[in-house]
Amino acid sequence: MKPIIALVGRPNVGKSTLFNRLTKKRDALVADIAGLTRDRLYGDAKFEDCQFILIDTGGLTDLSDDMSGLMKKQAQLAMEEADMIFFLVDGREGVTAADEVIVQDLRNINKPILLVVNKSEGEKREMIAAEFYALGMGEPCVISATRNRGIEGMMTAVREVLPNIVAADEEEEKDGGIRLAVLGRPNVGKSTLINRIMGEERVVAFDEPGTTRDSIHIPFEHQGVEYTLIDTAGVRRRSKVSEMLEKFSIVKTLQALEDANVVLLVLDAHEGIVDQDLHLAGLIIESGRAVVIAVNKWDGLDKDEREWVVKNLDRKLPFLNFANTHFISALHGSGVGLLFKSVKQAYHSAMMQIPTPQLTRVLEDAVASHQPPLVRGRRIKFRYAHLGGKNPPRIIIHGNQTDATPNSYRRYLENTFRDVLKLHGTPIRIEFKQGDNPFKGRKKVMPTLESGKPHREHRRRS
Repeated sequence: MKPIIALVGRPNVGKSTLFNRLTKKRDALVADIAGLTRDRLYGDAKFEDCQFILIDTGGLTDLSDDMSGLMKKQAQLAMEEADMIFFLVDGREGVTAADEVIVQDLRNINKPILLVVNKSEGEKREMIAAEFYALGMGEPCVISATRNRGIEGMMTAVREVLPNIVAADEEEEKDGGIRLAVLGRPNVGKSTLINRIMGEERVVAFDEPGTTRDSIHIPFEHQGVEYTLIDTAGVRRRSKVSEMLEKFSIVKTLQALEDANVVLLVLDAHEGIVDQDLHLAGLIIESGRAVVIAVNKWDGLDKDEREWVVKNLDRKLPFLNFANTHFISALHGSGVGLLFKSVKQAYHSAMMQIPTPQLTRVLEDAVASHQPPLVRGRRIKFRYAHLGGKNPPRIIIHGNQTDATPNSYRRYLENTFRDVLKLHGTPIRIEFKQGDNPFKGRKKVMPTLESGKPHREHRRRS
């Protein structure tokens, strides 16, 4: 499992800027206003060979108003979830009374803590760090999240504490057959569906959102195929995640996605597609996992209601059009048995080994049917394609001017590979590699005779 790092500190010390820097996204709001972040914000972070889950939190203050209390509670939950804590301070302002109050709270937490001195622009690191030794939090790590300075040294310190933060070069094959994660917002019937699949009460099923506290791995066999079912806790909006009952739900769901081969996305037919469903679908696409859609509570709907659900699916989830959709009743068992065929199909598509000659032939046929566009009067040329990874399949295409390939042509190639290779239920990643020009950067040398005079051909041309 990826380790978890929480960012804590008083308001406006640059936690969200560092969050965006490490996750390479703009998910965290950044402005020169104290207290902008209030809820916990989760993201997959990567720096060189380090991979981890990062949690951004609201600023900790000594104020006694309701909002400050809620922000402090969110930060405390993040620290409980974390394997390591980054305590951020402002290098320009120096040590403040608020920093000293936070230090007193951190001393009660039995977890590794790294003191990160941010906003070090324009000053010598030794001078900035000197003042912060007084906090008694060990060696300060001086960085500038805005200018991307000191991040490498910070991550070196993290490697010494969290050895599992370094990802393996090749993904290890795990035991347990097909790893199937059941994902959905609270109370859509995930646990009921797993109990129906298993034929017994293996997980708690209760008519109250948030019953499942943690991810549960359940090995079983179906028609001679081994599976590991991963029942994930229901994911709520972050503003709703405040009770201790659900404190691990979001991070465990992210870890379950990381651990799965196929995701079974469970939707509620009675409530339709809501924003949280779209958020979960986006997480699945981002993770690259194969997916099967199960629309639960299908029983009891009349014809008009069912037609509305189908239209709503097509309208709101067009980016999952490669996934098979099943309309089921977990409570009564109708349609549940048909899920396994789609799960196996999605798994085999995601893990397929495709020879380079086969991929190259598909690419050549696609180009012959529909030529890539011209760029500055020259045609984009593709030479060959090979498989760069699986779960999801990564198809690497080599050629000239490939960096200018428009998104429309990328989608055309993706659909062509999917149709010809029969890759159902899995996203496909298309990556382009551009060959180096061996003559780039070399001066044009005029051929000469042994006498040192220019060759007659070149004299004539000039």
